[in-house]
Amino acid sequence: MRNSEKESISIAPPHSSENPPSRTNYSRTNSDSLVATPPLFNQSHFDIVLRRQRSRKEGKPKFTAVPSRFLNLTNDFEFAGWGSISHLTLTPEDICQSEVELRLFLEQQVLGQFTASALAANDILGGVFYTLPSVVAVAGVYSPISLFVAALTLFLWRPVMEELASALPISGAPYTYLLNVSTKSVALLGAALLLLDFSATAVVSAATAASYLAGEVSLPFPVYVGAALVFVLFTFVSLSGLRESARVATGILAMHAVVMITLIVASVIAWGRGGMAQLSSNWSLGHVGLSPAAIARQVFNGVCIGMLGLTGFECAPAYTSKMKQNCYPKVLRNLHLPALVLTSGMMLLVMALLPLGVVESGNNILSLLAQRVAGRWLRIIVVVDAVVVLCAGVLTGILSACELLVKLSCDRVLPGVFFATVPATGAPYVAVFSFIAFSALIYASTGANLIVISQMFTMVWLAVMALFPVSLILLRFSRPRLPRASQCSLFVVAGAISVTVTVAAGNVAIDPTIAGWFALYLIILLVLFFMSQNKVTILRWIYWAYDQLPWLHRLQLTKGWGDGLIRRMRNLRRREVCLLVKTDEINSLFNMILYVRHNEETSCLKIVHFHSGVVPSEMEANAKILDEAFPEITVDLMFIEGQFDPKNLAALAHHLKIPRSLMFMSSPGPNFRYPVAELGTRIISL
Repeated sequence: MRNSEKESISIAPPHSSENPPSRTNYSRTNSDSLVATPPLFNQSHFDIVLRRQRSRKEGKPKFTAVPSRFLNLTNDFEFAGWGSISHLTLTPEDICQSEVELRLFLEQQVLGQFTASALAANDILGGVFYTLPSVVAVAGVYSPISLFVAALTLFLWRPVMEELASALPISGAPYTYLLNVSTKSVALLGAALLLLDFSATAVVSAATAASYLAGEVSLPFPVYVGAALVFVLFTFVSLSGLRESARVATGILAMHAVVMITLIVASVIAWGRGGMAQLSSNWSLGHVGLSPAAIARQVFNGVCIGMLGLTGFECAPAYTSKMKQNCYPKVLRNLHLPALVLTSGMMLLVMALLPLGVVESGNNILSLLAQRVAGRWLRIIVVVDAVVVLCAGVLTGILSACELLVKLSCDRVLPGVFFATVPATGAPYVAVFSFIAFSALIYASTGANLIVISQMFTMVWLAVMALFPVSLILLRFSRPRLPRASQCSLFVVAGAISVTVTVAAGNVAIDPTIAGWFALYLIILLVLFFMSQNKVTILRWIYWAYDQLPWLHRLQLTKGWGDGLIRRMRNLRRREVCLLVKTDEINSLFNMILYVRHNEETSCLKIVHFHSGVVPSEMEANAKILDEAFPEITVDLMFIEGQFDPKNLAALAHHLKIPRSLMFMSSPGPNFRYPVAELGTRIISL
């Protein structure tokens, strides 16, 4: 029988005494015209079910009435295929592999509070070498006050960061925080800021180390060559792996602590011998002719610039999942309190022992202080310490950036090649080399200008620090059921945001060009991330433009471009994602699929439900409705008998070949037994 004859066959619903078999009822009006009345509910419902079953069986597209937007491409291109319903049994191989993955996850938690502190502490405590001259230039004799106030502001961020980490103890923060509480586009804004921050950390540390050394000895090469040599050296250190890098950082931090303690003790002794004369003289010279408003302005400017000395504090959340349990709050404390004492205390000793004119004209202030209180031998030690600690700041930037780049690769923002590791150490060498190349490009684009990089660094750091309270607000609004160990006051959150905005405005007022450099690099990164995240959308626009020019379809050189673009788009959309659902409520399922359509470029979606023998009654029916509602997505429904726990989840990921970072779920409640980090999934709904 021909297809046309097949399609003309109609099957009527079962006859009943109440409902006649006719599909349409007709009645005659007063004007003797026939009017068709709609079919009864049972008849229409039967016809709809019959049509859907026939369409599924014959593999027809889910829509035919809407015309295609392309001239030479039908709606078959948009149709992703009908979904299926199946029951899956996890194999012993899947279970075995999941146990291996969970064991590796636990073995990655190798950093205790001191080794984890050391990775970021070298950056935040090394800031004393490049922050003091900048603060003195704007705050003068009031520099100790400005630095102390700047360090006090971290008391606002510590409870915010602790609450975030207790709710979402995963690496790559605050990008990962935003990814779990907002959309992927917002999260990529955080990723761009983080990458800029880590790059500026590495560049400023390397360039300052070379400049500090050049200020003491005559180098046979320019400063930018010295910065490049620092990059090369710590590239090899970072390739030794996280554990070895943490040990190197701990050793450097121990040396720095010994040198700083020695310098402080020697300075206190010299201050005791010399008395208050120098401090009184500096104080008198510093505020001569200044009004109270001018003094307040100097202190405020010093606070704005002094925030640069706190950089490194934002790096600790980047490797939270590598820390042992319950040590993250201790790491934040270990970073904050020494910085509070060291920067302002050291600045006070400088003002008490060195003339104000010498302080304002010198770059290597601490080496001058060492010369004054103990002689040439301590000055040499301080210079060596400065160079080594600043170089360790490069290591902090590299390790933090690698965690972020690997996470972006897990989320399919970056290519999978970023997963490649050194077999002996497990270090992600592609991520390391890519970050070094990106940092070198930024340094070169500014003409190796350390001032420009430092200015941008301040704005980027403030923007990154603003992401933490913003993430917490979104977390409380979007994921209020997510369990957490601590909870801070909303006034603290508002205070952190207010401080960020105020200090950022102050820095722009000091030098408006800061905003220009910051915006330039941020826009470049955002464009790159947008292109990577929306590859299929960009290819569709390219195909549409190609489709509008018929002569391109006839040229020998270009006539095959259309087929190539279609194949590429289909290949990109075949990458699967997974929804882990607990309920059969269609509104919840619909919103989760909408999230996938707006945030992931895929046409293959698997809805997975773990059960203990009883399946929700409307799950299958609603899955079929949703499969028809989204023509561009194939919605498969899978039932798995078993408990929803990290082991079965890892086994499912192994069976489906879908990484757990692309498995989405609703927010767990306070009674959920497993930490989010152990599941490895993304939270996308309330």
